[in-house]
Amino acid sequence: MQRSSMGSRSRQEGFSLLEMMFATIILLVGLVAIAQLVPASMLLNNRNRLNSSALVFAQRELDQMLDQPLSSTSFTDALLNPCNLGNPTPRNTIQGTAVVLGLNNQPVIDFTSSVPGYNFTYPDPTDPNGAAYDVRWAVIVTGNGGVASSKRFILGVRQVGGNGFFQPITLDTMVAK
Repeated sequence: MQRSSMGSRSRQEGFSLLEMMFATIILLVGLVAIAQLVPASMLLNNRNRLNSSALVFAQRELDQMLDQPLSSTSFTDALLNPCNLGNPTPRNTIQGTAVVLGLNNQPVIDFTSSVPGYNFTYPDPTDPNGAAYDVRWAVIVTGNGGVASSKRFILGVRQVGGNGFFQPITLDTMVAK
């Protein structure tokens, strides 16, 4: 008995055209979603770099202030910016940039006004977008008879220029005899 190829067809297994279209659409939706994550991650990476740069710069500036003797009322930092360090005569008062209470009653620098000698702008030479940092600080001197026994520094740095908005960074520390 010989079978004719015309008389009986064998059933073939596989995907239909409709199933392939649905699979392709699902794959494309997934690829588009992943592709949108790339620019978002690049933006977050750039913001983190700028925040890290601002923090490192603020820490360097604060370290220079802390290295000065308590009797110093001013110095010139490594970038040749004149920096006032407070006068020991008015004790326990904020000298320099105004300070306000922020989140959790932590002192933060008020960037709405500036006091000469207690602020400068630092252009970031590594930022291709031309960002610069507004650096401001306040000093609280404690002492006896015009001689400083401690100084509290509250230093704030925020980005100006560049792309995007970044929260200011505040560092608060004290040095004593």
